[in-house]
Amino acid sequence: MRFKFVSTVAALATAMTMTAPAVHAEQFINILTGGTSGVYYPLGVAIGKIYGDKIPGVRAQVQATKASVENLNLIEQGRGELAFTLGDSLKAAVDGDEEAGFKKKLTKLRTIAAIYPNYIQIVATAESGIKTLADLKGKTLSVGAPKSGTELNSRAILKAAGMSYKDLKQVQYLPFAESVDLMKNRQLDATLQSAGLGVASLKDLSSSTQINVVAVPKATVDKIGPPFVSVVIPANTYTGQKSDVQTAAVINYLVTSSNVSDDIAYQMTKQVFENLPELANAHVAGKMIKLETAAAGSPAPLHPGAIRYFKEKGILK
Repeated sequence: MRFKFVSTVAALATAMTMTAPAVHAEQFINILTGGTSGVYYPLGVAIGKIYGDKIPGVRAQVQATKASVENLNLIEQGRGELAFTLGDSLKAAVDGDEEAGFKKKLTKLRTIAAIYPNYIQIVATAESGIKTLADLKGKTLSVGAPKSGTELNSRAILKAAGMSYKDLKQVQYLPFAESVDLMKNRQLDATLQSAGLGVASLKDLSSSTQINVVAVPKATVDKIGPPFVSVVIPANTYTGQKSDVQTAAVINYLVTSSNVSDDIAYQMTKQVFENLPELANAHVAGKMIKLETAAAGSPAPLHPGAIRYFKEKGILK
């Protein structure tokens, strides 16, 4: 009996030793997105599911955040493995722009891919009478969470138009959904939302309230320069928007840390681009993610794992 007991204990110890590496090998990927009513969040949820299903040994979690600036600081601190960010925020992080929310240069940021353009969408209630950028003077405007990517976009657009927050009656620093709620209740004149086309919050607003989509003329965009480009919001993107509207756009990026292994970064890159239909189903902005432009123009270096995938696909030499 004693021999049998010792044998059983030994067998259990052996089994535990054999299974221990598998437990320790599990890779946790925390995906940093934005507010739940924006575009980053549903795309992040879709990516999280793809990673959990397609990368062996990976457990993915999606975290709602204040978006770009917070995401980049969290990546630098080792509190996330993948983050969504706007290109201008990423440049500010690499440069260590304190005014933009970065106390020092963030040196661990590495790019996974360029994804889709964020459209600067300025929407006012028709009742406010706001039809142009100049009409914002003396009105109330929500500009996104303080020092978020959207708020940095707001500052840039107003400056190029010869204005600042001082020209407004009141500035509200609110997430997209809260801004829309105030507009519905006639407590806010306009909102600036930097997001992919067809953002849920503005679709919700336009379905219940008459709106004006305010143009950002090409001349204004050209004053800002890169990474801003002039684009068009197509007619009927939102209910009641009967014509194309000129505006600015900034490219979004997926970013990781230099601490993430080459193999995991390779898989994170590969699974995004080999499962694009799932991203397109998650949000219309997902349809704009293209492998052909994924390796272009990031302010932060590409991660070696991403470089490996892009070389395999012939995107990089």
